[in-house]
Amino acid sequence: MNTSSFLTDAEQQKLLRWARQTIEAAVRGEQPFEVPDAELTPGLSSPHGAFVTIKKRGELRGCIGNMDFKRRLWDNVIAVAVASALEDPRFPPLQAEELHEVRLEISVLEPPHELPRPELFDPQRHGIIIQKGFRHGLLLPKVAQEYGWDAQKTLEMVCLKAGLPPQAWREPDARLQIFEAFDFGESL
Repeated sequence: MNTSSFLTDAEQQKLLRWARQTIEAAVRGEQPFEVPDAELTPGLSSPHGAFVTIKKRGELRGCIGNMDFKRRLWDNVIAVAVASALEDPRFPPLQAEELHEVRLEISVLEPPHELPRPELFDPQRHGIIIQKGFRHGLLLPKVAQEYGWDAQKTLEMVCLKAGLPPQAWREPDARLQIFEAFDFGESL
């Protein structure tokens, strides 16, 4: 299924608005934002994984996702919006004075499936997941797109993100999965 075909522009804007309202309430220590039931649609309630990326002046400020494909899309977005703002271990928690400087991006994910052969991986189309032992890493498709990485570079970088050697993806016990995502974000 093409992820972009099931969300209207209005639904995308709702998700972005809800993510921002949720982050703002959490950062300010206010009551959690509650999604109005009357605004829910079948698209927003469909089961999809989601990531919320926060950028400040174009630089990454937080990014966390949830690969729960049984949970409703809007519910995943709300949960990971707060996590991206407050719990990304790479960054200090977002502060109230930063709220006007950040822009949100949402990635709606399709369920991953096994990559039968590495040469079938298209980094301009697919996100990649590696699992080896207790380590795992994930890169959204937009990461390779933004950096202009080819397949080999993307595979090496997902290994590094997982705390593995760059060539670990070649090892027989490495499990590779791919997925597609639909990205949209707040305008500047």
